[in-house]
Amino acid sequence: MQDCKKIVAALQGGGDSSDIREAAWQAGENGCQEAVPALAGLLASGNLGIQEAADQALRRIGGKATVEAVIPLLRSDEAPVRNLAMDILRETGAQDLPSLVGLLHDEDDDIRIFASDILGSTGSVAAVVPLGEALLRDPEVNVRYQAAVSLGELGLKDAARYLNKALGDEEWVQFSVIEALAKIRDDSSIGALAKALHKSSDLVASMIVEALGEMGNVKAVTMLMKHLDAASTALRNKICKAIVQILGGKSLKLLSEAERERFGHYLLVALTDEDEAVQDAAMTGLGFVGGEKASAEVLALASGLDPDRDHDRLVLAVDALAGMGPTRALELALEGDDARPAQVVVDVARRLCSAPLCEAMKSVFWGRDRDLQREIAQALCACARPEDKPFFLEVLGRHEDGTVLKTALEYIGALGGEGVGELLFGFLEHPYDDVKEAALEACVQVGGQGLDDRFRAMFAEQDPVRRLMAVYAMGKLGVAGHVDEIRAALDDEVPDIRKVALESFGDSCVDLGQWLPAIRERLHDEHREVRLTVVELLGHCEGEELLPCLEEALDDEDDWVRVRAVEALGRRGAEAAVPRLVEIATGTNTLLALKAVEALGAIGGKTAFRALLEVLDAEDPELQAAAEDAVARIQESGEEEL
Repeated sequence: MQDCKKIVAALQGGGDSSDIREAAWQAGENGCQEAVPALAGLLASGNLGIQEAADQALRRIGGKATVEAVIPLLRSDEAPVRNLAMDILRETGAQDLPSLVGLLHDEDDDIRIFASDILGSTGSVAAVVPLGEALLRDPEVNVRYQAAVSLGELGLKDAARYLNKALGDEEWVQFSVIEALAKIRDDSSIGALAKALHKSSDLVASMIVEALGEMGNVKAVTMLMKHLDAASTALRNKICKAIVQILGGKSLKLLSEAERERFGHYLLVALTDEDEAVQDAAMTGLGFVGGEKASAEVLALASGLDPDRDHDRLVLAVDALAGMGPTRALELALEGDDARPAQVVVDVARRLCSAPLCEAMKSVFWGRDRDLQREIAQALCACARPEDKPFFLEVLGRHEDGTVLKTALEYIGALGGEGVGELLFGFLEHPYDDVKEAALEACVQVGGQGLDDRFRAMFAEQDPVRRLMAVYAMGKLGVAGHVDEIRAALDDEVPDIRKVALESFGDSCVDLGQWLPAIRERLHDEHREVRLTVVELLGHCEGEELLPCLEEALDDEDDWVRVRAVEALGRRGAEAAVPRLVEIATGTNTLLALKAVEALGAIGGKTAFRALLEVLDAEDPELQAAAEDAVARIQESGEEEL
């Protein structure tokens, strides 16, 4: 350790700036208390590098000596020096509070302001009393202002009793007092703030109301409610927002009927406030206390919102409207010419699924534009009411838009019923592929012998797309009931049909063993996608008899088939495959080696562990890292004894 005396000499020697910076660094590194006065003097240096070095050193040394040495710099005529001194004292001042507290009695107003500021950063409960006394007794308004700010920064409940008393101070001080009380959130301040509310200017009263809202204490609600009638419109709107903040939506229902009616009236006024936060609070409140008029007003506001820019506010409006329930105002909006409010109502109707709104949507459907028709259809489908079946059957018979048709097919497929199978089957001829897909899913949902027979007949057709749809449907309807067709599909000339036939086993994996010879044959299919499907199927389904097939896939000519086989064996914990995986892990194909290492880590066991230890010596850093992770995984699984 370098001698502190030499360090001090270097600091005071007036040498090269780099030497002085080095000495300052050494002073901080070695905690040289003797160097503190010299370091404090260097804060006034014109060299920024030296200033910075001295600053950092003093922060590291800290203690009473640093505080005492830096305090005089608060009186410097140079603002940068004063600012540096304040920053250092904010960090170190708690180590010598008495020296800082003493500054609160200084004759210089600025020094008392500086001291009040610094004490707020100490985090010490011992700073509360002196700051509180300064707040209540200092003759300079800016000192009192700063004392309140600092008490808020400390955030200690002990400060509330001083801040409560200061609510009667000048308006400038009141601002900082209210902000501080909002941060501290002490119950004792609720009454004090409410009392001050009656005596304050509108500006201060507005701040008090916002503070009470942020504090969220339910005790404030009664006091705020009493102030509603006498308050100006702007202040009353703020009070409405605060009450909603405190109570939340559901608790508003606990108000008496008279209180809800009165409060709802004021919320309607607040809905027109220029402050969006007030509007949003009013919407939330009206969602629980509103009625017909409130529904119309919130709908009007929501209709003017931009769906992209105001998405969150629009969601809030829809929530409020849904909370008010089905109203005549919503029905009238559906019947009107303006598409925007109608769109909002459809969003609400999707939530409510009420009979009046659903009937209203159906009654206006055919007179609306395509986009709104799509929304109405989706809303009715989401509600899934059996009584809407005739409407959707009409849509399938009349409409031409693919999106609307898909929605109708989804509804009919979910609802099912007599006589719909033939209608749904007819849409398999539709020119749009996505409509065909929706119709196919609907047919599968409806099922039944009639559709089953149709799909069997379709499988015998020449059109490969028709055969593919038939195989998909029969697979979903159950492989066991379509053994001959699925077996034939596994040998179909079209690769996609063979692939879909394999996928039909994936839903249940039931009785896969009896199909294993036919499935295994597809491991040698000429198309990679078919072979990949086999590997994915075997990796997904359980059964020890499937593992040899996965090992066989390790010899595939395509790397990705082999990769998927390696992954499947690792996922299945196939211990019998470890020798093959070890061989791959030490081979020349990096991608396969990485996957094999991961699989060995998942499987574990002595052989895998020892092989991975050898891979740790691989030249490839990526392979080394993978082996380290795999070894760690085995060890975490309780294999440390290996």
